[in-house]
Amino acid sequence: MPAQSKPVRLFVASSNPGKLREYRELAAGAPLDLDLLPNFSSLPPFEEGASTFAENAAGKALHYSRRFPELVVADDSGLVVPALGGAPGVFSARYAGPDASDADRYRKLLTEMSELKGESRRARFVCVLALAKAGSAIGLFSAASEGEILEAPRGDHGFGYDPVFFFPKLGKSYAELSAEEKNQHSHRGKAFRKALEFLIGPVAGTGK
Repeated sequence: MPAQSKPVRLFVASSNPGKLREYRELAAGAPLDLDLLPNFSSLPPFEEGASTFAENAAGKALHYSRRFPELVVADDSGLVVPALGGAPGVFSARYAGPDASDADRYRKLLTEMSELKGESRRARFVCVLALAKAGSAIGLFSAASEGEILEAPRGDHGFGYDPVFFFPKLGKSYAELSAEEKNQHSHRGKAFRKALEFLIGPVAGTGK
């Protein structure tokens, strides 16, 4: 898409203010007007039942864009461990059951990997982000961050599997990274910057 002369309006298919805050931090300095999709909780929900991140992200963006006239962004992300056949994968948020806490999920992962060593502990975070408008797909963007699974949690920041995901490039777990470091290197940050460049061209200050 060509560069815009005025801010691009983009609505996040979520009711989570934390996700909106993260996107706004990633878009700092860009001519982008970001907000949550209005009345999100009252809209028919989208069931993320596909077997890939891309299908879930695209399906979600298309689903909500049919009910809202503006540009919509949706994403699906998770942790992939090749030695576990790609698990938790698209089931990352439900890995230990629908009502499990973050700690429950990463503890289950550590138990599943308790006998694995060395290269078998390799893992990557994956994010696929989709843009849609009026029921039509506009773009699909993906990124990953490579690392390994620690044998015990480290750090007090982040969420989900962050305490057990070690990022070799900085020598820290994701839960030990500052917000600036995570925005720079995370799978979601990299995918979102690809979408930003597609929408408005390269923007100084977005950490690319």
